Amino acid sequence: MEAATVQQMKVATVQQREVPVIWRPMTEDEFVAWCNEDVRAEYVDGEVIVHSPASTRHEDLVTFLSALLKMFVDRHRLGLVHGSNTQVRLRPGVRRVPDLLFLSAGRLEQVASNHIEGAPDLMVEIVSPESVSRDWRDKFLEYQAAGVAEYWVIDPDHRRAEFYALDDQGAYRLLPVEEGIVRSQAVPGFWLRPEWLWEEPLPSVLDIARQLGVIGGA
Repeated sequence: MEAATVQQMKVATVQQREVPVIWRPMTEDEFVAWCNEDVRAEYVDGEVIVHSPASTRHEDLVTFLSALLKMFVDRHRLGLVHGSNTQVRLRPGVRRVPDLLFLSAGRLEQVASNHIEGAPDLMVEIVSPESVSRDWRDKFLEYQAAGVAEYWVIDPDHRRAEFYALDDQGAYRLLPVEEGIVRSQAVPGFWLRPEWLWEEPLPSVLDIARQLGVIGGA
């Protein structure tokens, strides 16, 4: 099927909000030219997926996890943590925008001007009602195939969180939750209590940072 030009991209107004509507497939170059910092969209072999606005709970979880992980990573100089506006080019033809990613210090050459080239060490997705199959199935398979060492899937609506790490055969296996704690393999020394994710309100990042030894006690 013939790819669309940028000029063929349309804009529809839904409830007084402009939403890009992609009528025909794009090439990857067209997608890169079209997708600016005001649009959160992903690209998979010609298909463009434009994200709906996130819920407040979704954004609270992204803020909580990114702040906690960034404090830990910066304290130990492990690499970089990016939030939900960074594209990851897993392979030619596939560009995803995870809710959170970690890239280790030895792999910072993967950072390009407007995306990460290749698989990060960790990618995190917060499931929303419109992304259930995409996060649990599509991205699971894509991230596994691309060699993303660790993948966290967090579904706040169903209070379900699963943490996967690649095994020696390159397949995802669940990380164990022992005594209420899951320990990351991709971020050395980092651990998390999944129960924190369901608390209302979410726990204090500073309190947890103290438990992780990132900052001293009060």
